[in-house]
Amino acid sequence: MNFTILAKELKKGLSFTEKITGKNLTLPILNNLLIEALPNFLKISSTDLEVGIEWWGHCKTEKEGSIAVPAKFISQLVGVLPEEKIDIKTKGNTLLIEGKNIKTQIKGFSSEEFPIIPKFLKDIYIEMDGKKLKDGLISVVDMVSTSQVKPEISGVYFSFNKGSIKLVATDSFRLTEKTIKDDFKNLFEKEINFILPQKTTRELINILPEEDDKKIRIYFSESQVMFETFLPNSTHPEINLVSRQIDGEYPSYEEIIPKTSKTKIILNKDEFIKQIKMAGLFGGRTSEVLIKVGENNIEIKSQDDEIGESELSMSAITEGDEVKVSFNYRFILDALTNIKSSEISFEMQGNDRPALIKPVGDASYLYVVMPIRI
Repeated sequence: MNFTILAKELKKGLSFTEKITGKNLTLPILNNLLIEALPNFLKISSTDLEVGIEWWGHCKTEKEGSIAVPAKFISQLVGVLPEEKIDIKTKGNTLLIEGKNIKTQIKGFSSEEFPIIPKFLKDIYIEMDGKKLKDGLISVVDMVSTSQVKPEISGVYFSFNKGSIKLVATDSFRLTEKTIKDDFKNLFEKEINFILPQKTTRELINILPEEDDKKIRIYFSESQVMFETFLPNSTHPEINLVSRQIDGEYPSYEEIIPKTSKTKIILNKDEFIKQIKMAGLFGGRTSEVLIKVGENNIEIKSQDDEIGESELSMSAITEGDEVKVSFNYRFILDALTNIKSSEISFEMQGNDRPALIKPVGDASYLYVVMPIRI
């Protein structure tokens, strides 16, 4: 193997692939990256057997070949290299890296020891805007359950319907749904639903494009899914992320979403965030804040026996009954920080039923939160 590449390009590839490697004592080969020199391209692969990432970048290839090398070490080494062209080649199972004033050798392993990352038939896929998917996933990923008691809610639920995609996450205390409207290409004849592990979802957010109007493709098999991004102005892939799907049926979450409310309030989002943060300082170990809805205003109370208490108020548009309901203030903030509109709608049914938070004028996002029983 022998190729020349810009250090900046190599750093980029390592930044995408190195993160999922670790210290696997059972299968030490998983602590390595597979580096392959292909015609005009460098390919770097990594896997932990649940997630696999493949990255392609431009290089000048003199001789094709491959080698597996320690992921953390090569990332640290390349991270301190100057921004210049570097020559990389192999001598047996040793990787040689040479630059203007640099000459290093890294002991590696035969590429034959590296696990095979699953391949997908590429004639059937879903194609959509990558930035829309990235933004949607950011708004739901933190609400995923971390408990393994119910593995089916330990990931993000994807539901592809005609003209829209629903992303759903819940930890049993709150639930969030983001609907993405997109003129996407769906070559499947049936509805597609699957649950993506939270770890994979975070990696996917990392690789999805920041820019608008950049398409990605999604491929499926019976138990796995692959997301594919593309090199700029090219149909050649830049990154493939392959993941297992979580087994099991996702709960019928629509039944949890309130259809009616006893009390509805419209609030200025930024002011409400400030008030909730301030009240949260006195929320104590339970992070509890009490929201009392009156006529055209709300009061927010909190108390910590060791610190003190807080009583705040702000104006609001109110409809329905006057109520007192307690919430975990952190859960309220999680909803507000994912809402883009300047006003929010907060709908309550009392202190023993779920409440609904939505942006005013935007039907694409909703957040259901359970109160703390008084």
